[in-house]
Amino acid sequence: MPDASFMVFNFREGDNQSQISSVLSEFDMTVMDYPRHYESCPILSMEMIHHFLRSSESWLSLGQQNVVLMHCERGGWPVLAFMLAALLLYGKQFTGEQRTLDMIYKQGPRELLQLMSPINPLPSQLRYLQYVSRRNVGTQWPPLDRALTLDCIILRLVPGMDTEGGCRPIFRIYGQDPFMAADRNPKVLFSTPKRSRFVRHFKQVAQVSSICTISINFYLKS
Repeated sequence: MPDASFMVFNFREGDNQSQISSVLSEFDMTVMDYPRHYESCPILSMEMIHHFLRSSESWLSLGQQNVVLMHCERGGWPVLAFMLAALLLYGKQFTGEQRTLDMIYKQGPRELLQLMSPINPLPSQLRYLQYVSRRNVGTQWPPLDRALTLDCIILRLVPGMDTEGGCRPIFRIYGQDPFMAADRNPKVLFSTPKRSRFVRHFKQVAQVSSICTISINFYLKS
């Protein structure tokens, strides 16, 4: 398309200006930088997801000559795949969160997801994609913060991370401080103690009899 106009979304590494932004700006291309993760998970906050979807929709609605390009820097493939799935669902070009996300991930080696993320991001990504798919059900988009109570965490698979064939899981919960509404920066709202005598040791053999449950009484906003 010789008369095409491009808007580029780049999921960058670090906080410095990306090299692709400098290069493409010389060709009069608008480059919008986004982070490649949120608190080490390849997903973005609802505010950023909302901004990306609305910016893409507005740009594409201006004419068929307008094109959206998505680029990621090192380690950014999982969040690029997630955001592309969100855009397809938002524009009703695909239906089904799981099917859409699987379709995009198949475009690259499956090993990339395991190499680039120390945790499995798919449950969180699917939950956020459900927010996008069901945006017309509620009256508010993006969804408002609401109070949640976390009672327990269920481990359906205990990884063997020590010599005893188990692990001592330590959990951290990030979010906005409910008592500081003006400060939108994420903070550590909860963290299990690091000392071993306070952290329960889970073994893989425990899975045979029952699912391991860790009780955490905690209140947060999400």
